[in-house]
Amino acid sequence: MGLLLHGGSEARSEQPNILIVYADDLGWKDPAFMGSDFYETPHLDRLAKEGIVFSDAYSCAANCAPARACLLSGQYSPRHEIYNVGTRPRGKAEHRRLEHIEGTKNLRQDIVTWAEALQQAGYRTGMFGKWHLGPSPKEQGFDVAVEHNKLPGFKAHVGPNGECLADVLTDKAIEFIKESGKQPWCVYLAHYAVHVPLQPKKEHLPKYREKKPGKLHDHVVMATMVQSIDDGVGRLLETLDELGERDNTVVIFFSDNGGYGPATDMDPLWGYKGTYYEGGIRVPLVVNGPIVAEPGRTCAEPVIGVDLYPTLLDLAGATAPDQPLDGKSLVPLLKDGKASLGARPLFWHFPAYLESYSIYDEQRDPLFRSRPCSVVRMGDYKLHEYFEDGGLELYNLRDDIRERNDLASAMPEKVREMHEALKSWRKELRAAVPNASNPEFDPEAEARAIKKSERKQDAKTS
Repeated sequence: MGLLLHGGSEARSEQPNILIVYADDLGWKDPAFMGSDFYETPHLDRLAKEGIVFSDAYSCAANCAPARACLLSGQYSPRHEIYNVGTRPRGKAEHRRLEHIEGTKNLRQDIVTWAEALQQAGYRTGMFGKWHLGPSPKEQGFDVAVEHNKLPGFKAHVGPNGECLADVLTDKAIEFIKESGKQPWCVYLAHYAVHVPLQPKKEHLPKYREKKPGKLHDHVVMATMVQSIDDGVGRLLETLDELGERDNTVVIFFSDNGGYGPATDMDPLWGYKGTYYEGGIRVPLVVNGPIVAEPGRTCAEPVIGVDLYPTLLDLAGATAPDQPLDGKSLVPLLKDGKASLGARPLFWHFPAYLESYSIYDEQRDPLFRSRPCSVVRMGDYKLHEYFEDGGLELYNLRDDIRERNDLASAMPEKVREMHEALKSWRKELRAAVPNASNPEFDPEAEARAIKKSERKQDAKTS
């Protein structure tokens, strides 16, 4: 049975339409409603004002493919084993102390996506944009699929006829909505923006070139790309209003990981895409729609990407598949401002490597944004474990959201408690942990590279 929704003055028992807008590399502070002092997002700001903002929302991974796999499967990465973009080792072999875990690059066919579950519940499903999980979205639950990189004439953020790609994807999503008639639908609009290469939406360039830079943000091209996503949200909301479907549509806005470090900033968070500090995994999340009680509020409950799967099942009245689902439905939080999901740990696992940007200032070492690691958040505390050197870092996010005051030596009991929880979780999910030494590792070459990177960094920042 669908949720009881309220549109106008009459209650109606219908399955709601579901619109998911999933941004690529949009950082926690990049939308204006989250605090950007330069990027403009008036339509997203309206969604936030009329919905609920989750201040402590997380992606399941610090980069694209694993985050998307977790979102679609409702499972943490050790279950589906997509750890990176592709399976090849990243960074120079002589700098990697361990043999990375390859994992896989495609979402397995035996995993039932939420799109398949929604189809079974009577939904028409459409995917538009970045898939990144294997052969075809149509093989994993989508009736209609428009992959951004398979559009004729596609070139980065430019569409077939020179249009802004974000506009083209929005057009396709609107066509799908209009063609769906009275059948309940779910749109998964997975933008390629604001992923590199950074290319402007040209019509917005003059405005941002003339605009006074903010203290936090000032990147003109990035600003146009952020607004391209927002422009599409505005057009989608206008379409829903025209069709009389706005009061029967749940809108979810989310991002796949932290922002692109060289162009944006998540301050006060430390880190960016590719790191497992807060700036790499904490992301904007808004839910808007008739189910949201007390619109305009902010929820500080820690939530994570795998929570979206059970949430969608609840919204649609769909049946859960016979497979593990690692999240919890957010519906209680949407319906009641005093509700809680209860105390629970949130987990991340990255048994691979991700090389550094050329400019680095918020990562653990100069050569990699992340080396193999696992992370757990329990309440206000967050523990990092790094497999190469056995490093354990403990932070109290309530007092130190920037993760600069490592409490590991001062709170050994807390470290033991959280480390045991992390190890138990890995054992339960049979998570692959790298432990084989890399025969190509050269400590002297690593030391030289670190010194060289530090000199270059000092020269750039001096």
